Amino acid sequence: MSNAIEIQVKTHYIEDQSKPEEGQYVYAYTIRIENQCPSNVQLLSRKWTITDAKDQIQEVEGIGVVGEQPVIAPGESYTYTSGAVIATASGTMSGSYSFKSDNGEQFEAPIPTFALVRPELLH
Repeated sequence: MSNAIEIQVKTHYIEDQSKPEEGQYVYAYTIRIENQCPSNVQLLSRKWTITDAKDQIQEVEGIGVVGEQPVIAPGESYTYTSGAVIATASGTMSGSYSFKSDNGEQFEAPIPTFALVRPELLH
């Protein structure tokens, strides 16, 4: 069922909250989760691996996302925005969401790796 969950990510560097001179770079990410399963699914938890350009890794796990455990109907989507702080001007995030379907089946959906990059570093 994990291949029936489509995940799209958009990132944004938050300059006014970042402090490069202190090694603090703040990024927002907006995630859209689309349910292409034939039944409702509920997002139970998330796992993130956040890696900065110096290969420093932060592991983040928790219940739901932004305080919610949304139920997503077939063909519907759920969108939320959250953030990450890293110590370098660029980095990556990847991870997975845990879901439960209406029939009680639990499964993981991978979150593809995406970049956290200050706009001026893009070519």
